[in-house]
Amino acid sequence: MAKVKRALISVSDKTGIIDFAKELSAMKIEILSTGGTAKALKDAGVNVIEVSDYTGFPEMLDGRLKTLHPKIHGGLLARRDHQKDMTDIKQHNIQPIDMVVVNLYPFEQTVSKKDVALDEAIENIDIGGPTMLRAASKNFKDVAVIVDPDDYKKVLDELKSHDGEVNCDTKFHLAQKVFSHTARYDTLISNYLSRYTEPKNALPRYFTQSFTKVNDLRYGENPHQKAAIYKEPLYNGLSLVDAKILQGKEMSYNNYLDSSSAIDLAREFKEPAAIIIKHNNPCGVAVADKIQDAYVKAYEIDPLSAFGGVIALNRNVNAATANEILKLFVEIIIAPGFDPDALKLLSSKPNIRLLELDATQPPSGFETRKVQGGLLVQDRDTGMIDDVKTLKVVTKRKPTDNEYAALSFAWRVCKHMKSNAIIYTAKDRALGIGVGQTSRVDSAKLGAMKALNSLKGSVVGSDAFFPNRDGIDYIASVGATAVIQPGGSVKDSDVIAAADEHNMAMVFTGMRHFKH
Repeated sequence: MAKVKRALISVSDKTGIIDFAKELSAMKIEILSTGGTAKALKDAGVNVIEVSDYTGFPEMLDGRLKTLHPKIHGGLLARRDHQKDMTDIKQHNIQPIDMVVVNLYPFEQTVSKKDVALDEAIENIDIGGPTMLRAASKNFKDVAVIVDPDDYKKVLDELKSHDGEVNCDTKFHLAQKVFSHTARYDTLISNYLSRYTEPKNALPRYFTQSFTKVNDLRYGENPHQKAAIYKEPLYNGLSLVDAKILQGKEMSYNNYLDSSSAIDLAREFKEPAAIIIKHNNPCGVAVADKIQDAYVKAYEIDPLSAFGGVIALNRNVNAATANEILKLFVEIIIAPGFDPDALKLLSSKPNIRLLELDATQPPSGFETRKVQGGLLVQDRDTGMIDDVKTLKVVTKRKPTDNEYAALSFAWRVCKHMKSNAIIYTAKDRALGIGVGQTSRVDSAKLGAMKALNSLKGSVVGSDAFFPNRDGIDYIASVGATAVIQPGGSVKDSDVIAAADEHNMAMVFTGMRHFKH
């Protein structure tokens, strides 16, 4: 290790920099600085040498060119234990720079603003900063590099306790932190610019992402698994991570998964809707004129499964709804808002997590799933049928108006169920939900088994085609009268014939909603 004798400071985020620089100056460390940082330090009484005075080359190009000079980068890259390096810099009158304190132009904050112009974004791409950071980090054995104001105190403490030196392990840690930081910075720029070069919703040739840890979670899906929640950058739309938590225990890994599924399904409805999710599948879905009535209907579909579930509502929670929910043990309630009377009632169960989230904004980006040695990427399943009456009727009998309304409801819900998915519904609620079976007829049987009321006159939604007529024969036997399904089986003719035999109406969507 060697004493820090010279530091270069150039920061956009000036949090804590005045106090830090004053401490360095008090230790007789020479400070080089640029532009606005130099002015701020001078105004605070810190003795500073302008980089332009040190290099003999003025800042120019409206500040684009400041630190890209051999006297800067030679001082950063020279290896102190390499005689030739030291001879080279001495020959060219270059002084070693032992510390770099740099943070970058606020590109992320700039492009996160609504309707930011491309020219403004471009001008907030830092060039000199990342170059200095990378040079100093490459030579971390000799140069301490700080990109995060949170590290100022640690570095100062070491300088004071180690006679002006920074520990080698600390310098290595700081360098690693820099490379993570600059990698993220470049990723944000690349992803932002791809909006102007990639076709809309195209899958990019290089899939680079950068998420920032929000906090660690207690554990993952199971207690022996570690987990954390990360925030997606450069997006101002729907974000579960940004939901306002009004009360309750910390969110768990499984809480986030269930909440995400609940929000996705709640977004399908414009009328007041209540969703109950258990183990990432719906166990109650209903609509009504009033949100409290929608919740009661959703609960009554499967009260046993609703225990310990996650509730999503697309209207504010009022006192009447809160009173109904309090009759059940639930983990989470998600809603656009909570009336004061409702909050007061729900505070009697302080462990219930209350999440305030406006889910009207659409989600963005891609869906990803890790596999061994790779990553699966797809765009989001935003496909939906706005008017089921425009669909192809493949049976002799057309659906009635009541059946059409129920088929529309069924199709919106089965999209969010694990495959294979079969749902029996009325026009305003689910009746029987069959999810995640390895054969479609088994899902049909499970849905009927879970139904607490008669399925006579119900309709059925299927996320994919019926491979055989056995599924149609079964749902007819329990009282279903109409079906909505994608079609596309090699045995479609047999399936349609079965529906005709049972005087059922059937429409084909031509759209599948597998959810594995």
